[in-house]
Amino acid sequence: MTPEEVKALVERGETLTVEFKRGARSALSDDLIVDAVACLANGEGGVLLLGVEDDGRITGLEPRRRDRTHSHLLQAMILNRTEPPVAVRAELVHVDGLEIGVIDVPAADMPVGTSRGKYLRRRLDAIGEPQCVPYPLHEMLSAGLAAQGRDYAATPARGATWEDIDQAEIDRFRKRCGSMRGDRVLAALSDEEILRALRLSARGDDPLTLGAILLFGTASSLERFIPTAEVVFTELKRGDIVFKESIRLPLFQAADRLYDLIDSRNDERELMFGLHRVGVPRIPIQVVRESIANALVHRDYALVGPTVVQLDEEVFRVTSRGGFPEGITLQNLLEESRPRSPILAEAFKRAGIVDRAGRGVPAMYDQLLRAGRSEPDYSRSTYNSVSVSVPSSESDIETVRFVLEHEESTGAHLSLLQLRVIHELKSTGPQSVLELAEGLREPESRIRMQLTKLGEAGVVEARGTGRHRRNHLTAAFYRIAQSSEYVRLQDTDPIQQDRMVMAYVEQYGSITRGKVAELCRLGPEQAKTVLRRLVDGGQLEMRGQRRTAHYVSAGSPGEA
Repeated sequence: MTPEEVKALVERGETLTVEFKRGARSALSDDLIVDAVACLANGEGGVLLLGVEDDGRITGLEPRRRDRTHSHLLQAMILNRTEPPVAVRAELVHVDGLEIGVIDVPAADMPVGTSRGKYLRRRLDAIGEPQCVPYPLHEMLSAGLAAQGRDYAATPARGATWEDIDQAEIDRFRKRCGSMRGDRVLAALSDEEILRALRLSARGDDPLTLGAILLFGTASSLERFIPTAEVVFTELKRGDIVFKESIRLPLFQAADRLYDLIDSRNDERELMFGLHRVGVPRIPIQVVRESIANALVHRDYALVGPTVVQLDEEVFRVTSRGGFPEGITLQNLLEESRPRSPILAEAFKRAGIVDRAGRGVPAMYDQLLRAGRSEPDYSRSTYNSVSVSVPSSESDIETVRFVLEHEESTGAHLSLLQLRVIHELKSTGPQSVLELAEGLREPESRIRMQLTKLGEAGVVEARGTGRHRRNHLTAAFYRIAQSSEYVRLQDTDPIQQDRMVMAYVEQYGSITRGKVAELCRLGPEQAKTVLRRLVDGGQLEMRGQRRTAHYVSAGSPGEA
């Protein structure tokens, strides 16, 4: 690492992957170094800088051995005092005449402790500052199982017997398997054969697994073997809790109870489509089923804390313990399907509760967009929880009407990405290919392909040239949707909009979003798009925030 790179790390301050330690020999023991290495290894890995104060002042590392520090001895000391051994890379870098110890720590595949039996992990505190805290046993168990590729549901339930299984729950599962969506082969099997087919039987003195208890256990066996198997349902109105229920039931029964609680609150709006009456629910049924099933199946039952299901006037939110399974990110959520517990996921699929092809999340997106709602929001998810929020307020009936009419008249099914493009253009106004690609987190090539298909179908058209070229919904879309929005769109093209805005700024010195909307006869979101285009193009600068926000020519002198 170069001195410049060390300086850059120091300037950014301590983070989840960067830790500072004072370099004075009296303040920096071998134990403190090893503790910090174990802490970083139990997170995402990172860099430990010796000779930097917590506030970022570079004070230097005092010699560790007589008159100097040996980097290879630092490496050996850390290797010998961590369990399992952590192989770090240590080097000494001179910054402004001071020696800095730089220790590159890899992320551990399994929990790492010190030879003194101390386990720490890296996390952010309540105000967002990084810190090293004790690593709880249940979290180490979860990380250890994941590292070994072991399924929690396959773990033997020590001491469990068939008396811990609720016969009614096996019958519930058998009935589900006999339905149209279920695996009818399982419906004809005996209890023991069902557990073997689902890989819920263990060998030896303990014939049942934790998965068997989760799916079919009695209330007492759940409490005894898996006390973390709890779901809390909460309904709020105007911020106040009007209903709350704690559910400690086997997973199939818990799912049914949650479906009933939401179904009784899931109002439906009727839409006339020709001679047909179409119901548009507050939350699409498939979205409810998939989000709840995902929370029950994919949560980490080794972690303390309930699964939380919350419903209010604006949002339906489901939060479960444990971050995304290994390999799943916000970027690949629509393409990848990797259950934390393949055993539990398979049981729910064979019962016909979730999609057997593992396409539940894309189906959620599809159903929400068809119901005139925004996409599910996973932005609240963290490294130890997954949270999905689904809008439950009024639907965009115009989009619902268009999708129904378009597919009925053309016989062509709109793909998920086409629905996403339509929704993005409807909600934010005209956008370039690059803007759509960034907003939808999709490659530009895929966006161009879908825009071509939507253009051929007469749904989307591009106007303008070069960097001013924008895609927007056509008059045909708004005619089918029975909306007057296109009347405002067709009056001015993007080039003319830009000229009108810049001419106004030149004459009056500044412009607000409301004035852009009035000047160009646009909606608030479309006016925002025009201003963003001019800011990105270097023609305007934003001054002020929120209600005081206004736009001036780029390079205009600051305000007093």
